[in-house]
Amino acid sequence: MAEQKLKTNIIYHGDCREVLPTLPDECVDLIVTSPPYADRRKHTYGGIPPEQYVEWFLPISAELKRVLKPHGSFILNIKERVVNGERGTYVIELVLAMRKQGWLWTEDYCWHKKNCYPGKWPNRFRDAWEHCYHFTKQKVFKMYQEAVMVPMGEWAEKRLKKLSQTDLIRDESRSQSGFGKRVANWVGRQWVYPTNVLHLATEVSNKNHSAVFPLELPMWFIRLFTQEGDIVLDPFMGSGTTARAALKLKRQYIGIEIRKEYVELANRTLQAIQPALLADSPIPSSRRGRKND
Repeated sequence: MAEQKLKTNIIYHGDCREVLPTLPDECVDLIVTSPPYADRRKHTYGGIPPEQYVEWFLPISAELKRVLKPHGSFILNIKERVVNGERGTYVIELVLAMRKQGWLWTEDYCWHKKNCYPGKWPNRFRDAWEHCYHFTKQKVFKMYQEAVMVPMGEWAEKRLKKLSQTDLIRDESRSQSGFGKRVANWVGRQWVYPTNVLHLATEVSNKNHSAVFPLELPMWFIRLFTQEGDIVLDPFMGSGTTARAALKLKRQYIGIEIRKEYVELANRTLQAIQPALLADSPIPSSRRGRKND
């Protein structure tokens, strides 16, 4: 396929291995996606065996690296599965292979599923979390931490009421890790930076797709790594969750989806909610940051 001019707010129907090469170099600010897991969604995407997963995904990640801007980020939501009582290693192998491909593995965010179903297994407990790997092309990248700050919490009332001499200085870590803290910095503050654990419920309202992550998941990363007008790409768009999140936060989106019925479903949903989303203006990142200073 020949390279074409970049279009935004569009979902391409096709295989991302064929559509991605048509996009220009360094054209998107953020990639957020959840590809089919190994041996999963067989009726939807055919299912990729664990032993073939890395080989299958590396050409895709190479194209994602090409289209991502130098200061951009790539969030990969994925999870190992259990086969014959043992956790698979294809996700670990993929991360190591992507590092060899030139990606920097910057962080691993944990999505804690607050409403996962109970159950009992002979040698483990219920799965209640998934990886959200953060990859970048370089060590310096766009990150707007003030946009995802959270309330201080009740702990501060007692903890900050009486400060020790140690609390008034930068207390270096006893493990000599180089990290330190000055507790007094947080006196009078109402907002603090979050942890790398996201406590979000799974999506239960969308029955038309076999694997949907909650709207709040891409929204959190979009707030953190982009500003209004930036372009967000999801090469496994599914029913359009990432596109909805982008529109709600006044970003542009590009989606790719191999199943025609999902493209049609996503477009119908986006067309129906677009007026309401655009009317519901969120607080701009810059204002959120000033509010929390």
